[in-house]
Amino acid sequence: MSFPPLDLNPSEFARQLGGLYPIIQAPMAGGITTPALVAAVSRAGALGSLACGMLTPQAMREKIAEIRALGCQDFSVNLFVLDDVPTDDAVVAAALKRLAPFYAAAGLAPVLPKSWAQSTQAQLEVALELRVPVVSFTFDLVDRDVIKALHARGTRVIGTATTVDEALAWEEAGADAVCAQGIEAGGHRGGFSRNLGQEQLGCMALLAQVCAAVGIPVIAAGGIMDGGGIAACLALGATAVQLGTAFLCADEAGTHPLWRQQLLNHRACETALTVAFSGRPARGLRNRFIDELALYASEIPPYPVQNALTAPLRAQAALKGDWEGMSLWAGQAHALIRSASAAEIIRQLVAQTREVAAKNRPLYGWSD
Repeated sequence: MSFPPLDLNPSEFARQLGGLYPIIQAPMAGGITTPALVAAVSRAGALGSLACGMLTPQAMREKIAEIRALGCQDFSVNLFVLDDVPTDDAVVAAALKRLAPFYAAAGLAPVLPKSWAQSTQAQLEVALELRVPVVSFTFDLVDRDVIKALHARGTRVIGTATTVDEALAWEEAGADAVCAQGIEAGGHRGGFSRNLGQEQLGCMALLAQVCAAVGIPVIAAGGIMDGGGIAACLALGATAVQLGTAFLCADEAGTHPLWRQQLLNHRACETALTVAFSGRPARGLRNRFIDELALYASEIPPYPVQNALTAPLRAQAALKGDWEGMSLWAGQAHALIRSASAAEIIRQLVAQTREVAAKNRPLYGWSD
C-alpha cells in the first residue's frame, strides 16, 4: 500500500491565492489584523487577511492602500454579512438596564450608538472598486449575483461554514472555497444556521464531512496552532488551513498588550463560548464579564446590537487595564501560542508540518 507523504510544496490553490503555502492568517476584527501583519504574512508565503467587518469604507480604503504600499499584492479582506438591523426599543432598553451596573462601575453613562454596524453593501462596493484579490464572508450567505460581481473583478470568494449544510450552500452560491470552522476556533462563529449556538462540531469532524460533501476546496479552521495540526487537516482532505489565534502574539499584530499578557502568561486559562459581549457566539478567555452575563444569555439581543452596547465598556476596560471586562478572543489551543514575527511563525509552521510529513510513514506503519 502506498501513502503519499504530506508536503507543503506550492499547491495550485495556494498559487491561485497568490501564496506559496496553503496557510491563511485568519481575519480578526478589532484592530488585530493590521496592514503590517497582513503584508508580513503574505510576503512570507502564506495569505494575510484584513478584517473589515467593523471598518468604515474609508478605513477600508486606507488600510488596503497601506497593505499595497508595503509591497503586498496578494491578500484577503473579510466582510460580515449583515441584514438591516431591526431594533426593538423595549429590547434595547432592557439590554441597557442589564448593562447599567457595568456602566456605573466603569464610570460611564449609557449612550445609544449612532449606528449599530457598518453597511455591508458600502464595504462590498469598496472591495469591488479596489479589485481586492480575495474576499471572505462570515455571518451569512451572500447572493449568487454578489459572487458573480466579485468574479467579474478577478476576485476569489471564500465562504465560512460551521455545518455541512452551510458549506453546500456556499458551493451552490458559487464560492471558490469554503472555510470549515470548528467549534475550537477563537472569536465569532462564522456560520448562519439557526442552530448556530447549538451545532458544535469540532474541526476534524466538520472537516471530514465537508470534504466528503462538497467539490470545492475546503479550508480547515479551529484549534490549529502547529505543524501537527496542519498535517492532520491536510491528511483529512483540507486544501488549506486557516489560523487566527496562532498570530495573536505576532510582532505585527494589533493585539492589546494586556491581551498578549494573558495569552502568554496564563496559558491554562479556560476559554468560553459566549454571547455576552456581542450577542453572537464567540470564543474567548473566560473572565468576569462573561460569567456575570451567562445567566442572561437567552435575553441578550443579537449581534450587532449587544456588540454596539458593550463597545464603550470594552474600550474603558482596555484603557484601565482590566482584562476582566475585555473581550479577549482566543481558541481552545491558545496554550500553544508563540511570540515572534509573522514570518518566523510561518517558518516554524512550515518546518513543523514538513517534519510531521517526513515521519508519517513509520509513525503509522504504512509501507509500500
